[in-house]
Amino acid sequence: MDLPFKISVLVFVRNEKDQHLLIERGKAPNLGLWSPIGGKLEMAAGESPFECAIRETKEEIGLELSARDLHLFSMVSERAYERGSHWLMFLFDCKKRISSLPPKISEGNFAFFETEKIFSGLVPIPETDRLLLWDIWKERHESGMTVLRADCENGVRAIIEENI
Repeated sequence: MDLPFKISVLVFVRNEKDQHLLIERGKAPNLGLWSPIGGKLEMAAGESPFECAIRETKEEIGLELSARDLHLFSMVSERAYERGSHWLMFLFDCKKRISSLPPKISEGNFAFFETEKIFSGLVPIPETDRLLLWDIWKERHESGMTVLRADCENGVRAIIEENI
């Protein structure tokens, strides 16, 4: 399927109570669903995934980070996501904790959620996040790395290409 290819980051941020900060997306993709913060790389500027994660975290929640504050725990290639584009996503766990809920931004509203609530299905999150990303976070966020390929053209089929 001939679609545009987009490169993005997601940053999994938690508070001092180990609750996840999620944003309720105010625009597509994933309008009305909760997901970790993040955004697209500024490819014309040659921005790296780490630089993007640092920039997006500062822009969205005001948290200043360095590369040492991040652990890259997964790289996910999604083919034909929502039949609109292909995505290459870099998933980071943020080692720095935040103490309070950030103010609303143009991208959406923020809230904290317990890990168990996210895994229970009580939080409306994108289907691919439920099927792929959160299990990887659970297994790899502290150490390790998973490289995953997902075909989203007819349902979601995933293949783990490497676990380190």
